[in-house]
Amino acid sequence: MSSISIIGLGNMAGALADRALAGGNAVEIIGRDPAKAKELAAALGGATVGTADATPAGDIVVLAVPYASAAAVVSEYGDALHDKVIIDLTNPVSSDFQGFVTPDGSSGAQEIAKAAPAGAHVVKAFNTLFSHVLAAGPAEGRPMDVFIAGDDAQAKTRVSAFIESLGLRPMDTGQLAMARPLENVALLQLGLVAHSVKHTNFFLGVSILS
Repeated sequence: MSSISIIGLGNMAGALADRALAGGNAVEIIGRDPAKAKELAAALGGATVGTADATPAGDIVVLAVPYASAAAVVSEYGDALHDKVIIDLTNPVSSDFQGFVTPDGSSGAQEIAKAAPAGAHVVKAFNTLFSHVLAAGPAEGRPMDVFIAGDDAQAKTRVSAFIESLGLRPMDTGQLAMARPLENVALLQLGLVAHSVKHTNFFLGVSILS
């Protein structure tokens, strides 16, 4: 069992919190709107409500906020995130869905890591899953893959164990620099939605042939 603090009150926060509770994890919901945070926690059942300005209770902190505010959120918490594993599930996609708002050669996760305090470890994960697909879970017996990237091996091990508790399959892609390719996968998915699949009821994964 992991102790998880989820910062955010949107669809992804709700889907991840629901699966985390079902997997036996302790879940704390944190949001700028205390009433909405309490409402989400009550709807989930079993989650606690944290205070936006207090140190997150979870050993793993999930940034379920838009990329535009993610680094600022990390900066605001500052040393309160020391020794925490920070899961970045954001996608820094430009408004025209043709590229990214991050500097060339960098990724959203790497920019967030720059804002994190010493001792915190950022792991990219869950950015290639739509919230309703995550909520539904694996379909037709096919494993749902969660691609992860990070520089700290122990942090990735902890995130992998958390992912497994959700009934999903962690797939380690390497160092945090691999977050950029993972964010490109999200851009690829948006292209599929626009030009071929025409809906978001799908996920991309790995089929191991031998």
